[in-house]
Amino acid sequence: MVLLKQLLQGRRPRLPLHLPAHGRGRALAPALAQLLRQIPGSWDLPELPEIGGPLESEGAVAESQAAIAQLLGAQRCWYGVNGASGLLQAGLLALAQPGERVLLPRNLHRSLLHGCLLGQLEPVLFDLPFDPVSGLWLPPSPEHLDAVLRAALAQAPLAAVVLVSPSYQGCVGDLVALVALAQRQGVPVLLDEAHGAHLGLDPRLPPSGLSTGADLVVQSLQKAAGGLAQSAVLLQGSGSGVDPARIERALLWLQTSSPSALLLASAEASLQHLHSAKGRRQLARALTCGERLRQRLVACGFQLLETQDPLRLSWICAADGINGLEADAWLMERGVIAELPEPGCLTFCLGLRPPRRLLRLLPAVLEQLRQELGGAGARSFSRPPLPLVASPELPLGEAWRAKSEAVPLDQAAGRLAAEPLCPYPPGIPLLISGERIDGPRAAWLQEQRRLWPQQIADTVKVVIA
Repeated sequence: MVLLKQLLQGRRPRLPLHLPAHGRGRALAPALAQLLRQIPGSWDLPELPEIGGPLESEGAVAESQAAIAQLLGAQRCWYGVNGASGLLQAGLLALAQPGERVLLPRNLHRSLLHGCLLGQLEPVLFDLPFDPVSGLWLPPSPEHLDAVLRAALAQAPLAAVVLVSPSYQGCVGDLVALVALAQRQGVPVLLDEAHGAHLGLDPRLPPSGLSTGADLVVQSLQKAAGGLAQSAVLLQGSGSGVDPARIERALLWLQTSSPSALLLASAEASLQHLHSAKGRRQLARALTCGERLRQRLVACGFQLLETQDPLRLSWICAADGINGLEADAWLMERGVIAELPEPGCLTFCLGLRPPRRLLRLLPAVLEQLRQELGGAGARSFSRPPLPLVASPELPLGEAWRAKSEAVPLDQAAGRLAAEPLCPYPPGIPLLISGERIDGPRAAWLQEQRRLWPQQIADTVKVVIA
């Protein structure tokens, strides 16, 4: 029983700065923590008549979803128990019919590609602004999205557009303008707000996706709301004209018929607490801690990514000549666990109740890391040569199922990618299945292989013609 042993006797790190946002239980919603103190397993119940489920019209779950919709200002609300991933897929399939085109950003979550495959949809991927200092994609400006929409609609109609906000690192675009741009073109918006359940609840934070007019909004409740992993919520905007029956049909396809009562309770408890006066005070304290930590690190000379969420702190380690993946390994040996390592950046999630020793320990540990691993000179990143908008030449489903072979990078130009190609974390696809590996992208990959030999394979899978 290796897994049970690990969970029962696992190490307790000095600074756990990773998800879930409840910080190993410190910031669990109080009602959820109380439930977990009951007789073990007493809450593991089926869809009894008095409980019901997310798609039932009667029972406690239906009443809870209606109450949460009213609390958040949504038209409808559905809980999910297989994470934001399953709800993103359901939202996509509710908006688009087989054969239709959906506009997706290159920083999409891979579940959306899987949703396109399941729904027989044509993905149209659009490029994003790029930061050469950190090596990260940034939110699109309204001007950028306007150009994207014009280019995509010039080819054929779109059934939906997906926006990601906040990003993993806490970057938020001008959602009011972005959503309005899409909707003026008659294109409904599915917002991946997995990392933003707390937005709009404090003056220091950007507005929530619901308040910007998005048609469908998906939130992961373990990432910013003090819920358990896999608990999530799909919200329909108050002005959305999407037929709820289409949403529920997609949920029926993609959600389990035996949802965990514990995870459903997690969705309710975490949202109610986050939006309560006590929850807002807890959030305010965490935000203040994040702002103080940022000020302290900047005073020490650390270059940080400009974000709109103080609970996400991204150190641009490339500015100190440090590989983020090597820095992550160094930190883990010392009991400091970051959420997301990348070649040029290391992201820490402070959670809703940051560790007590955070302000004292993290600056000191990062300074020691910089002294030991730094000194190689600042690194910069070259922009991937991506078209503004692009669709796979071979339908996604055909490419996914086609016979494939691995070929050396220097022989890949001109071939069709057999699987998504994500050069290094966090998995932004340079190519998706069915896309042509053009000369510039093949050359860029070879150069990245030279720079990051441990992160980029020397072969790529291509479709056998």
